Amino acid sequence: MSQDEQEIKTNEKERRDKVLSLADELKSDELADGFRVVVTGKGGVGKTTLTALLAQFFAKDKYQVLAVDEDPQQNLAFSLGFPEEKADEILPVSKNIDYVEEKTGARPGESWGAMMNLNPDVSDVVNRFGMEIKDRINLLVIGSVIQAATGCLCPENALLDSIVGYIKLRDDEVILMDTQAGVEHFGRSLAEGFSNAVIITEPSFNAVQVALHSGQLADQLGIENIHLVVNKVRGEKDQAKVMERVGDKKELFDQIHYLPFDEEVYLNEPDVAPLLEKDTPYVQAVRELYDALL
Repeated sequence: MSQDEQEIKTNEKERRDKVLSLADELKSDELADGFRVVVTGKGGVGKTTLTALLAQFFAKDKYQVLAVDEDPQQNLAFSLGFPEEKADEILPVSKNIDYVEEKTGARPGESWGAMMNLNPDVSDVVNRFGMEIKDRINLLVIGSVIQAATGCLCPENALLDSIVGYIKLRDDEVILMDTQAGVEHFGRSLAEGFSNAVIITEPSFNAVQVALHSGQLADQLGIENIHLVVNKVRGEKDQAKVMERVGDKKELFDQIHYLPFDEEVYLNEPDVAPLLEKDTPYVQAVRELYDALL
């Protein structure tokens, strides 16, 4: 390895260590209380639809909802009723490199010197990047920062996730976070700001395995209330198949909920509002989950 390559490698390690340290500092020093729900699971199991429906229920009960989209696909806005033709108006925090640099003193993707802000004030993030979707529902799109030539999520994502834990909530406010697929986000910063985890699966083997892994990580992080939600259930056989795979790990979950397969979900996607008007068995089951969270 040449001297230049060694220097680049050293700078990159310093960059990662500093940003992760910053995320931990922000999390531990300013972590706010309040009603926060993280929604997670394998890709395609229905996280975004469920998050949007829960947001609607909270808003109907006069809560002020901040829906946070941490999924790189960024579809939560459309499930909440934001027009698809206005997609260009959505500005993820992660796309605003100037904001990250302003708050941390570090520019993503570039090396920097020793000076870095270890106690950034990010209390303005909702005012600067939040979008009012409808009455009582605001959206904050986090997005993801991707390191060029690596294809992996870089440490700035830990900082962005910590921002959510920094946001102060009043008694009538709630944060719902729709996460990226898989379990990678259950790390140093994201989940520890949340007292409720909704882990979604469908009856398939792979989806259940991801859900069990997520349940273990949520438990290790000390999340108080962990709900397993089995989506797209077609009958008792599906329920039995899932419970057989869950086995003795059932104790990880405070409650297990079953959402029936509903063709109306596919017919009305991405906007969930028409589902509320039809009040299908699926919507009724989501309402029971909502009541359990409260």
